[in-house]
Amino acid sequence: MTFDKKKIEEIKKTEEEWNEKTVKPFIAKRPERKEKFMTDDGFEIKRTYTPADLEHWDYLEKLNFPGQYPFTRGVYATMYRGRLWTMRQYAGFGTAEESNKRYKYLLEQGQTGLSVAFDLPTQIGYDSDHPMAEGEVGKVGVAIDSLKDMEILFDGIPLDKVSTSMTINATAANLLAMYILVGQKQGVPQDQLRGTVQNDVLKEYIARGTYIFPPQPSMRLTTDIIMYCAEHVPKWNSISISGYHIREAGANAVQEVAFTLADGIEYVKAVIARGMDVDKFAPRLSFFFNAHNNFLEEIAKFRAARRLWARIMKEKFNAKDPRSMLLRFHTQTGGSTLTAQQPENNIVRVAIQALAAVLGGTQSLHTNSYDEALSLPTEKSVRIALRTQQIIAYESGVVDTIDPLGGSYYIEWLTDHIEEEAMKYIEKIEAMGGMMKAIERGYIQKEIADSAYKYQKEVEEKKRIIVGVNEFIVDEPLDVEILKVDPSIRDKQIERLKKLRSERDNKKVEEALNELRKAAESEDMNLMPYIIEAHKHLATLGEVTDVLREVWGEYRAPLIF
Repeated sequence: MTFDKKKIEEIKKTEEEWNEKTVKPFIAKRPERKEKFMTDDGFEIKRTYTPADLEHWDYLEKLNFPGQYPFTRGVYATMYRGRLWTMRQYAGFGTAEESNKRYKYLLEQGQTGLSVAFDLPTQIGYDSDHPMAEGEVGKVGVAIDSLKDMEILFDGIPLDKVSTSMTINATAANLLAMYILVGQKQGVPQDQLRGTVQNDVLKEYIARGTYIFPPQPSMRLTTDIIMYCAEHVPKWNSISISGYHIREAGANAVQEVAFTLADGIEYVKAVIARGMDVDKFAPRLSFFFNAHNNFLEEIAKFRAARRLWARIMKEKFNAKDPRSMLLRFHTQTGGSTLTAQQPENNIVRVAIQALAAVLGGTQSLHTNSYDEALSLPTEKSVRIALRTQQIIAYESGVVDTIDPLGGSYYIEWLTDHIEEEAMKYIEKIEAMGGMMKAIERGYIQKEIADSAYKYQKEVEEKKRIIVGVNEFIVDEPLDVEILKVDPSIRDKQIERLKKLRSERDNKKVEEALNELRKAAESEDMNLMPYIIEAHKHLATLGEVTDVLREVWGEYRAPLIF
């Protein structure tokens, strides 16, 4: 035990005396600002925390040392004293040429990893010349129709030296296949590629909506990628199980942890059911979390998630390899916290959120740009966002010791509390039959919607102050440079597609697509080799996706509310 019983009783008695003799007279003269102080999740916060709040708390059981189970204090023994987190700025817009320029600019400015944003047609499997793509080509990310676009996107960027994260889900197999082929063209074998593909389709049904196929075939595709990477791309993170979008949809911190880890449990069960040993694939699972404004709660959230996942993997799945128990995660600062009003205030918000992610032990970080509530970021705003990370890394001193807030009575109490509340959710979901069943029932969606409604109501009633939005408002014209995407991009992409289809060997494309169709119609074939083969012969993303649409159909979300 960290504290003996006699000392705990002495602290409790002293605290009671302090409340009676010091606090009450002081409050009589100078009342507190609120009757109750609460975390964003609704936990009441005491005035102060002491060892008495950790009465049955065991250091080695709850914390241990960095790099040691249950990894509360960090997944690596030396954390940032050995290597800083990977600094990634999520980027991509317009054509592959434009995005390639932005990537090179960011690398020149000191970014240490790439993070690719794809446009909406790419995310949902439509080529740029499809009617459904009209008005969306290159708008929220880069347009990728074929291997040719992917080659341009990474032109002059050595894939043996750069780690790349790709935010793509329903069409993740296509983009990973193209990336593998670009690597081959550069002379980099797939077993040397480093990076992450998001590949988290469950959260699409919950929160984001860029799904294509029904849940079961989508899960097959997700597990195909996990299993293919375990065998052939061993340095690649085959999935990034994403709480980020769950939080953006309105979940609170506890729900973000609970629903993300419940998704993770579902994926692990699915791969094991297909015959792969947990320690074969689990070391390359990764996670993706949001960082919001409640600084201390966010730090505690990251620590609680890490400890909870380690215990789930050890106790539920009998993982033996310590690497299988590591919750390695990327963090992005909260997009939904950015305001169009007084956008420069977002620089401060992002700095607070980024610091929380670092103090929480993130492995990778994206900092939002201050203008993102208005448009895609400009070069100036994205540079400020990157400099925010660099200032934390090189000037703040917080990276010099590991888990510097570890042992804080409040942080440890809050870490325990978030873990306990998240576990209650996970147990309830498991009792329903798992995450898939909970999604089908609409349970997760309703919990998030209720949380989002509560948050918005608090803002409208000024129970929650958003600086510049519902308080400290100024009436001034907006003077911010806006990045505008050239509307002629679609025409350029259509011309490129016409040229591609006229110059490629269409017979080989047709043969590759037919082989993919046969494999999809069977239930025990891994589709990754067939998708790679199709893209090798320059099949387009839309053509590959259409084959799977023919076999599996498209998903239409049920009416829940």
